[in-house]
Amino acid sequence: MKALVLSGGAGTRLRPITHTSAKQLVPVANKPVLFYGLEAIADAGVSEVGIVVGDTADEIREAVGDGSRFGLDVTYIPQDAPLGLAHAVLIAQDFLGDDDFVMYLGDNFIVGGITALVEEFRAERPDAQILLTKVPNPTSFGVAELDEAGVVVGLEEKPKKPKSDLALVGVYLFTPAIHEAVRSIEPSWRGELEITHAIQWLIDGKRDVRSTTISGYWKDTGNVTDMLEVNRSVLETLEPLQEGTVDERTEIIGRVRIEQGAKVCGSRIVGPVVIGAGSVISDAYIGPFTSVSENCRIEDSEIEYSIVLSGSSVTGVRRVEASLIGRDVEVTPAPRNPSAHRLVLGDHSKVQISS
Repeated sequence: MKALVLSGGAGTRLRPITHTSAKQLVPVANKPVLFYGLEAIADAGVSEVGIVVGDTADEIREAVGDGSRFGLDVTYIPQDAPLGLAHAVLIAQDFLGDDDFVMYLGDNFIVGGITALVEEFRAERPDAQILLTKVPNPTSFGVAELDEAGVVVGLEEKPKKPKSDLALVGVYLFTPAIHEAVRSIEPSWRGELEITHAIQWLIDGKRDVRSTTISGYWKDTGNVTDMLEVNRSVLETLEPLQEGTVDERTEIIGRVRIEQGAKVCGSRIVGPVVIGAGSVISDAYIGPFTSVSENCRIEDSEIEYSIVLSGSSVTGVRRVEASLIGRDVEVTPAPRNPSAHRLVLGDHSKVQISS
């Protein structure tokens, strides 16, 4: 069995961060989202991985390398444009060959991994197996319709009038039957080859398509709100560690991870919080669910429920929260300009000016 990991999207919903960085490499608890998926694939016993890459290919290659750090053998598959999930399967056919495979969207996050799902698929080998979860906004996802027996009878991509609230999670398992399906469908109104259409083709052909509905935690980290929520979820499981230096004036409360080379002085840190290697925290408050990457500086400031990427500084700022701060960013107070009132008043006017 092989894995196909999709890492070619543009990440428009995470701009401006993704103008200069691949969305799959934005860190959650100081580790790129993509790495969590690769670790889940390795844990499931799959070692041969094809990574579909686009405009950010060089950055993905530099971060992942040959995959050996994850116990994987990685092959990179260039995609000229993001033309749909089924298109990714189409261009990966030479890599996939006649093997079963798991397709994993590189910006998705699933707590608990995919080992049980992969084992179930290996044991029973339906033509396709999809993962579903209930969502409050099904119009934003691919949506599955099940009959009374729980059998998948239809799929729609981002329907205006959804037939259920069951969205497709970004993990799919296929036998080689999917290759004929992706060759048989036409582009959608979006100009993309939709994987939902390919799976529908299998359903219409009376092939064995099964679903598993999960109640655990899943997020598509395509926007800032979801990215912060995933960061919160991962930090909930944080194991405290102190490899950096902390002075006697600092108060540490709860689960806090201070990585090697980090320095904390005169500050109050309330976990769960992770402070990256080489970062300096001085006379600051770091509140719960905050990840500070490597080589950052937080000084005379307060920050909570946020992600700060590498090389950035927040100095002299009263309060920052629910924020995603990119790499090499400087956040400082705005200058205080003298204020004055300029008035042109008619006769007998009455004016009240707050002091």
